[in-house]
Amino acid sequence: MGQSLPMKNRDYILFLTGLFTSKFAYFMMVVAVNWQLYQLTKSPLSLGLLGLFNFIPILLMSFFSGIIADIFNRKKILFLVIFFSMLNSLTLAVLTTKGLINPWLIYLLIGLNSAYYSFEAPARQSMLPTLVPRKKFPLAVSINNMVFHSTNFFGPAAAGFIIAYLGVSGVYFINVGIFFAALTSLLFMSPAVRNIVRPKFNFMEIKQGLSFVFKSPLIFSSMMIDFLATFFASATTLMPIFAVDILKIGPAQMGFLYAAPSAGAIVAGLIFTFLHKIKNQGRVLIYSVLLYGAATVFFALSRNYYLSLFFIAVAGAADMISAVIRNIVRQLSTPDHLRGRMTAVNMVFYNGGPQLGEVEAGFTAHFFGAPASVALGGLATIAITLYIAKKTPQLLNYKDKDN
Repeated sequence: MGQSLPMKNRDYILFLTGLFTSKFAYFMMVVAVNWQLYQLTKSPLSLGLLGLFNFIPILLMSFFSGIIADIFNRKKILFLVIFFSMLNSLTLAVLTTKGLINPWLIYLLIGLNSAYYSFEAPARQSMLPTLVPRKKFPLAVSINNMVFHSTNFFGPAAAGFIIAYLGVSGVYFINVGIFFAALTSLLFMSPAVRNIVRPKFNFMEIKQGLSFVFKSPLIFSSMMIDFLATFFASATTLMPIFAVDILKIGPAQMGFLYAAPSAGAIVAGLIFTFLHKIKNQGRVLIYSVLLYGAATVFFALSRNYYLSLFFIAVAGAADMISAVIRNIVRQLSTPDHLRGRMTAVNMVFYNGGPQLGEVEAGFTAHFFGAPASVALGGLATIAITLYIAKKTPQLLNYKDKDN
């Protein structure tokens, strides 16, 4: 094993527990909302529109969420985000049970949820470097990503079975309890470490964060490759179409389609954690994104459920590897007093890619079909990745000096 696991740190364990429970509930909700919306509308465009309602609040809030994470108590920010998400799940549950739900109410509630979560990533990701020593940070990032992807595996899989046996309202009601568990783990954490340098809440401080990102070729290119790959190659929003119209499967099997990328990611994360350190991190990043694009193309072409599971799992494994390296690059290249703002900018790229990609995928699928939409996206990802690698040698040749 390359490094010892940072598992004796009580706050780090509570941090991971809160991450697991809150993201588990979040990904259950994603599956339930997509399934419910497609059952209500039978329209690819309605699924694409969901991505727009997800992204707009994140874009608007990102100007403030980063500086807030750099100024205020990050633990309290996470607590408020999870608390309001719990209320959102309860609202969805009640409206669905009463038969009052409709597409526009779903869009409204998902938009509100995205507004809450725009404050979550800057606070959570900025906390992680304060919980573990720098030498253990790459390993902590890998563990963090494995926990994240395990929720993206178990959450959708559980949601599929719950929808099949209890309906979508069952998912929403169960989520209320899971979010409460996440709140409890945060309550037991020690007070968050305050920043040594605390910026003021003004436009110049916000501008400083933007300027830092855009003037760093290494950080900016890592964000762009993430944005463009997920914009073109994300197949998440079209899963109900692949499930119902192409693979002819039910909600339980669809849950495993949603979960398969994270199954691959967990396997990749275990390999990443327990093998020796990666030396040529930049090249591994580029190769993994190329593999992600290729696997997405094969998923789009598959008409066999098990082959589809395999290819989408490979895509998830490749994405996991690139995500770990991207996080290492960004967090270790950014001073602590700028991490919240850097993460907020990254959040626009990280969330904007797949969510705007949902709009693009829904629109393209409406005219050319879901398989063509996803296959073309995978090919575009391969072409763009090769272009970025050629134009940004800092990223291609990146090696962590402490690794």
